[in-house]
Amino acid sequence: MEELDEIHKMPIYQKAEQIFKLTEGLVQIIPEENVFLQETTVRFMIENAFTIPSKIAGAEGGDLYDLRMENAAIIRKAARELSVYAGSLRYEEVVANTDYIDLLRTTIDEFRLLFIDWVAGFDKWNYIKDSWGLFNPPGVDAHDKDPDSDIPFDPDEYFESGDEDDE
Repeated sequence: MEELDEIHKMPIYQKAEQIFKLTEGLVQIIPEENVFLQETTVRFMIENAFTIPSKIAGAEGGDLYDLRMENAAIIRKAARELSVYAGSLRYEEVVANTDYIDLLRTTIDEFRLLFIDWVAGFDKWNYIKDSWGLFNPPGVDAHDKDPDSDIPFDPDEYFESGDEDDE
C-alpha cells in the first residue's frame, strides 16, 4: 500500500487523475439522447482517460524497462486519442462552449511534458530482452543473444518435491 501511495504522489500520476476528472466533466455535457456520441466518443474518452493513470501505476509496479516502455506506449496512445476525441467535439453541435475542450487538451499537453521526463528516468539497465524488438533499451537488439540463455537451469533440481528424502 505504501508503494501505491508513492505512485499517487507522483506529479505525472496527479496530472493523469486531473485528465480523468476533466474528461468525466466534459462527457457530462454530451446529451444522453445522442446515442452515436455516447457509444463512440464518450465511451472511448472515458476508457482512454482511465487507461492513463492505471498504466502509470502498472509501469511503476513493473519496474523492468521493457514493461515500463510497453505501458508508456499505451499511455501515449491513450492520451493522443483522448486529445483527438476531445478536439472532435468542437465540430458537434452539442458542445456550445469549447473552453472545457481547450482546458482538457491543454492539460494533456502539460501531461506530455511530464511524460517525457518520466520516460527519460526509466532504468535502461533493468530489463529483460524483448524478443519482439519493440521495447528494448538503446543498444539492445531483438536479434542479440539473450544474456540469460546460457544460465544452466535444471527444473527438476529447482522444483524438487522433497519426496526423495522420504525414501
